[in-house]
Amino acid sequence: MRIIKTLCLIAMATTATILPASAEVFGHWLTENKKAIVEVTPCGSSACGNIVWMAEPLTPEGQPKVDANNPDAALKARKICGMAMIGDFNKDGEGEWSGGFIYDPEGGDVYKSKMRLTDEGNLYVRGYVGIPLLGKSQIWTPADGNRGGC
Repeated sequence: MRIIKTLCLIAMATTATILPASAEVFGHWLTENKKAIVEVTPCGSSACGNIVWMAEPLTPEGQPKVDANNPDAALKARKICGMAMIGDFNKDGEGEWSGGFIYDPEGGDVYKSKMRLTDEGNLYVRGYVGIPLLGKSQIWTPADGNRGGC
């Protein structure tokens, strides 16, 4: 009986240690500039995220904003709302997600990226060129995902 109790306690402790660190990055995050909400979800064994809300989803003409700054001419007409903004993140042993990318629809640039939860429950996201030292960080805050979409 003691062995079963010990195994149950070990299983509970392992689950409590592993699951929150990987699961808490999943959810809705308001970007630092408050222009968009990104929903981070599992994508197979990695993490990815799509824009699910925009503060200003329409152009002054009332049309949905499109990816006009994308260097790929075939993608310039795609709607920004709903598009993948981050992806290919893999969980590493330090509670950090790395090896991913982040796309900047305002400039049309793709950067290598990593992310992790802060002690305050925010999402630290760093985009960079080459090495993380050459980049920029943002703090995304938890957001209510139900804001009416785009």
